[in-house]
Amino acid sequence: MTLEAFADTIVPGEKRFPDDIAVAGASSGGGAVAAGALELLADPATGIADDLGAFADLINEHARAYAAEHGLTPDPELPPLVGLSFADRTALIRHLTSPTHPEREIWILVALFSNMAFDTGAHLHTVDAMAAGHPGLAAMGFAQPDADGLWRFPDYSYGRELAHLHPGTTSSGSPA
Repeated sequence: MTLEAFADTIVPGEKRFPDDIAVAGASSGGGAVAAGALELLADPATGIADDLGAFADLINEHARAYAAEHGLTPDPELPPLVGLSFADRTALIRHLTSPTHPEREIWILVALFSNMAFDTGAHLHTVDAMAAGHPGLAAMGFAQPDADGLWRFPDYSYGRELAHLHPGTTSSGSPA
């Protein structure tokens, strides 16, 4: 729940169900959590998967200190970050990612993976992500593939050809 609360603070989304406490519901549509931020963070390819428990513990320590400093009394039944309001989560994460915070590299890295899950669905094959209605790709208006699962763009993205093909280009588009 702690890492979900972190990811939801980076790219907010709507609650997944009425009693969702990790996702604050600060935005409509799916955010980082619905886009699979936890799945991406847990992927060994990120290089941080083995440290996620330690990151959750560390940010909860920061959330406890933040709550004490601001006279807040989060629900003791919840992880400390989850017990903070969305505004307080945002303020804490802004502090942790500030240029002067000694742990900023950790928190910026977790934030980048949260963004990456939303912006690209990096942990998914793009065809599968599109078929499942990936919230980030849908929000960006990412084009659906053709029926065979391939993307073809009959119109140039700038509305005109930017350069002529090199005469040695093969029919597959590879340089000769």
